[in-house]
Amino acid sequence: MSTGAGQERPARRRSRLARAARRARPDLSPLRRAPEFRRLYAGQAASFAGSMITYVALPYQAYQLTGSSLVVGLLSVTELVPLVIAALLGGALADAADRRRLILGAEAGGLAVAAGLAANAAAWHQVWLLFALAVVSAFGFGLQRPSLEALVPQLVARDDLAAAASLSGLLGNGAQVLGPLLGGTLIAAAGLPAAYLVDAASCLAGLVMFARLRSFPPGPEADRPSLGGVAEGLRYVRSRPEILGTYLIDIAAMFFGAPYALFPAVAARIGGAAALGLLYAAPGAGALLVSATGGWAGHVHRHGRAIALAVCGWGLAIAAFGLAPGLWWAVAALAAAGAADMISGVFRMTMWNQTIPSRLRGRLAGLEMISYTTGEPAGGLESGLVASLTGSVRIAIVSGGVACLVGVVTVTLALPALWRYDARVVPAPGPPLTGPLATASDVP
Repeated sequence: MSTGAGQERPARRRSRLARAARRARPDLSPLRRAPEFRRLYAGQAASFAGSMITYVALPYQAYQLTGSSLVVGLLSVTELVPLVIAALLGGALADAADRRRLILGAEAGGLAVAAGLAANAAAWHQVWLLFALAVVSAFGFGLQRPSLEALVPQLVARDDLAAAASLSGLLGNGAQVLGPLLGGTLIAAAGLPAAYLVDAASCLAGLVMFARLRSFPPGPEADRPSLGGVAEGLRYVRSRPEILGTYLIDIAAMFFGAPYALFPAVAARIGGAAALGLLYAAPGAGALLVSATGGWAGHVHRHGRAIALAVCGWGLAIAAFGLAPGLWWAVAALAAAGAADMISGVFRMTMWNQTIPSRLRGRLAGLEMISYTTGEPAGGLESGLVASLTGSVRIAIVSGGVACLVGVVTVTLALPALWRYDARVVPAPGPPLTGPLATASDVP
């Protein structure tokens, strides 16, 4: 008996390890079963990878031309207003127009921007042109993103939506890791024009894949885009304090604890362009680890608490980055910050997908995009301004991390429904869609 029991224990351990390995492995079912999703995914992969190269190159060039972290911060905040306007417009259009056409138009605009940046880097070297093209790029991104997000449930069966979300996380985080690394390497080895031209090539590849999607016209019940339609989405958010809390807590985290505008100054001290690529890639590496091993998330039900605690982890990691004595300590702190941000993002997306009505999908996607993108440009200005006023990049970064913690406490006290949220008691998402826009996720 003792021998049999002894043999059984290793077998049970191997079984547990096998289950853990399966849980950590990404589920590729949506890519196998949905050809349209494969095309969408491939287009996003190409486009986003190139965008992350420019994400490194643009602030690097601004700092190279001016030597000012404040200018880098102003470059970030310049994108704020067009991003907000485009997100609201793009969300309304995603519910009322052909989503494929919107995606193609925005991608063509991205190609033109990348070509303009390459020409400026090669010949003109104009700071004002960096600002102008950043505005155009932000507007195109804001216009495109709601349609991309709203399109997924039309392409993927309900049972595969969770796997599709995980694959999207892997895509985004993978691009955030590889794009900045490639960008830093390209800048160091071939110069800024080459980096921008690679982005242009990636936009062209994305256009080819997006063009292979079928058309997705709105249903006959869809309203024309209007301020009234946007207001309907805003009223819905106001009626859901836990959803509003997810937006505000992310904005607070990004505004106070996203010192990306200071990365060029930090990199100049600890390693130059190659170090800059590592700093930009590190948060994505941490997030990639979480998204690749995220099977445990399905066992968490208190999503609001998970979001609040994860954002606290983000603030602490950013403060640690500010205190880091060298490059690899800084990279480790930023990777931890990225992991915390991904945990917050997983549960925010889960809350949104479980409870937001399908008829508001596009408009709410626009609002969601505002919450997770506008904080960073504003945070770039905040961190650059604090660094300029105090004369210390370290103080600007550490104080931002501490302020992020204060922001979490403020939001959770002001909106206690966020902290109390339990996914096992989910509000009804509203009536399903009918007609051509109805999908497997809309029909009971």
